[in-house]
Amino acid sequence: MTKAGLKDFSDLKALKKEIARQAELQAQREAARLQAERLRQAEKALFSHSVGPVRPLPLKHQDSFRLTPEPPPPLAVQAQLDELAVMREALSDEFDVDTLLDTDDALSFRRPGMGPDVLRKLRRGGWRIQGQLDLHGMRREDARDALSDFIREAHKSGWRCVRVVHGKGLGSPGKTPVLKGRVQSWLVQKKEVLAFAQARPAEGGAGALVVLLAQG
Repeated sequence: MTKAGLKDFSDLKALKKEIARQAELQAQREAARLQAERLRQAEKALFSHSVGPVRPLPLKHQDSFRLTPEPPPPLAVQAQLDELAVMREALSDEFDVDTLLDTDDALSFRRPGMGPDVLRKLRRGGWRIQGQLDLHGMRREDARDALSDFIREAHKSGWRCVRVVHGKGLGSPGKTPVLKGRVQSWLVQKKEVLAFAQARPAEGGAGALVVLLAQG
């Protein structure tokens, strides 16, 4: 195959990957819009239920009228709101992160609009690490919840760069990192995360990720 042919094949592969990435981002935006609409409807229903029906006060009974409203029957609107709040923070284990990762050995990630210099700076330790989460020994569900809470609180605290240790899997069956792929997938789904890259050897190497967060 000629050099021109190899280049055309590479361009086609890159174009296919970009199309898949844009489709996934569009799907995420649509899902977020639907969740926001459901939340607005639930809040509206909760307000209407809390206020109850409005009746005018008869003028001839103004002096003696006593308000004795009956308590409204239980309504599960608040439970629905709580459920929607959880949905906003939920991280899916079925999310396909492969189309969003850069094709380097470390499978780094940067959101659209973030230049490649961001990843280079992350890999070189250009940002001071302000916090760390160690997921060693955690079950998948516990690790997912811990990561979600950690990223949310770090963002609220104004931290820009944190480290997430997922381990190298040396003690796992097959010597493969159990949480590495999961952590990458979960981080991509967090809106606070702008980019991440494999940590430097002195900071955990293949067993950790350095994560850049959006400004709070």
